[in-house]
Amino acid sequence: MARLIGLGGAKVKGVRRGGCDEGTPCEAACGRARLAITMTNALPPRFPITAAEIDLVVAEFYAALRHHPGLGPVFSVHVTDWPAHEAKIARFWRNAILMERSYDGNPFAVHQAAGNVRAQMFDVWLGLFDSVLKRHLRPETAQSWSELAHRIGRGLRMGVEETGVPGLR
Repeated sequence: MARLIGLGGAKVKGVRRGGCDEGTPCEAACGRARLAITMTNALPPRFPITAAEIDLVVAEFYAALRHHPGLGPVFSVHVTDWPAHEAKIARFWRNAILMERSYDGNPFAVHQAAGNVRAQMFDVWLGLFDSVLKRHLRPETAQSWSELAHRIGRGLRMGVEETGVPGLR
């Protein structure tokens, strides 16, 4: 039994209980309807920024980090493929900021399991990250991202402090 669905005031006939018949105008209309539903249910970005800007900040941050006397050696123990790591972290930030849902990982568990991450390193990490944000982004965007990074950093730091590993408190 066919029924009518409305799309922007237009009525499309042919939607059956099990879905649309392949190749019909109804199938195309249902696809547009699903897209519209997806688009209207998507969360907006936390603040205005592009994926390209996120990629730039991540690349610049890790370039600086690799040369940092305190943080560089800590990361180099764990990261052997820098482009893959940077791509993963860019996906993390696009997920956190743009709501892309492209990141699959658990940074909390990774930092806890690393073994050589110390709580006091997060202040240095965030300071370096803030300097990159300020160099490459508009002030209001840098501030918004910095606030988010500091909030995430506090959680990661607490996770490292609570592991009970000697020398972390």
